[in-house]
Amino acid sequence: MADNPMTIFQVAGRAMSAQLVRMNTTASNLANAGGVAGSAEAAYKTMKPVFRTSFDAASGLSTVDVEKIVTAGEAPTKRYDPTNPLADKDGNVFEAAVDETRELVDMMESSRTYQNNVEVMNTAKSLIVDTLKLGR
Repeated sequence: MADNPMTIFQVAGRAMSAQLVRMNTTASNLANAGGVAGSAEAAYKTMKPVFRTSFDAASGLSTVDVEKIVTAGEAPTKRYDPTNPLADKDGNVFEAAVDETRELVDMMESSRTYQNNVEVMNTAKSLIVDTLKLGR
């Protein structure tokens, strides 16, 4: 990257992409809240992105990317429900342990971070336009 330094637009764009992944995993978690399965292994597990920060020496800017998506959180909750068609031989179902409050907070936080990066891009664009106007 030394030959082609990162721009503020690339840094903000990568951060926006990372937050979009975070919003999508959070939406998936919320969509699967309360879902049940016939075994603990088949029950939905909460997903979280793992971010990786890297430094671009040429520009002096740090960027963020999604390194991977992992399952996290509590184990599924076992509940006795023998009338459920998904129940195991003992009459138990396993409910996804999605903390809806935490997921909503994560979604709000990622939305705000995304919006902050939009503002960074808008400010940088305005500064560039104002600088170009000075040359007239």
